[in-house]
Amino acid sequence: MIKLLIVDDDQMNCDLLQNVFTRQGYHVITATSGREGLRLFRTASPRVTLLDLRMPEMDGLTVLKEIRAIDPHAPVIILGGGATETQENQARALRATDFIRKGLSLDVLVEAVNRITQVSMQSAVTSSASGIGPSIQQIDESVLVVDDEPLVCDLLVRFLSLRGYRAFGVNDGREALRIVGDTPPDAILLDMIMPGMAGIDVLRALREKEYPGGIIIMSGSQSEELLEEAWNLGPQEILLKPIDLDRLLTVIQLVLVCREC
Repeated sequence: MIKLLIVDDDQMNCDLLQNVFTRQGYHVITATSGREGLRLFRTASPRVTLLDLRMPEMDGLTVLKEIRAIDPHAPVIILGGGATETQENQARALRATDFIRKGLSLDVLVEAVNRITQVSMQSAVTSSASGIGPSIQQIDESVLVVDDEPLVCDLLVRFLSLRGYRAFGVNDGREALRIVGDTPPDAILLDMIMPGMAGIDVLRALREKEYPGGIIIMSGSQSEELLEEAWNLGPQEILLKPIDLDRLLTVIQLVLVCREC
């Protein structure tokens, strides 16, 4: 069972979140102070930590600094009720995995934890087999992730980076086209449904530019008409969300091999 640590000085919040995530199948442990949270982090080694930003004695940023000293890669989601922009930037500078403002739907938080857990579980084998960061074998191939959801984009970039790819991400179709024009990546992982410039329009523009790399579409839409339109533009694969990460890795490997052929 996956361990989830919740650190929040409000006992009611702890109880509420514990109830929610226990029903999701997590083994939940809680702490109502930063110091207790750090003790539990050291002894319990949770897969994901939910960390309140505003706490007395030891606030969330201080706790996050200590966590980073213990484990530079541990997934930590900051719960930032009443946070200033400066505090949010400080949390991101400390490589908080995500920053979620209190008051948002619990569904948003549950979805974030589930996604982070999935990526974390996939990367655990790599981390244990090869050690932290520097011992990962680098692959001399680049992958551009294009997804308007920052959390999804960041997690996919991190997931692919842990597998040795030179991965980077953008949240906007037009920005993706600008990057392709400057430095074409070897493959593009492209979300179909995005505001502003939809993935299908990005795909069409890539074909007009005769982009030579591989294109993998991610789609949350089951529309046969939309999927047929996408297939007609010649992507190497279309993966339906939620993405199976093992399948994604296999597809990327095949696309890059075929590109060399």
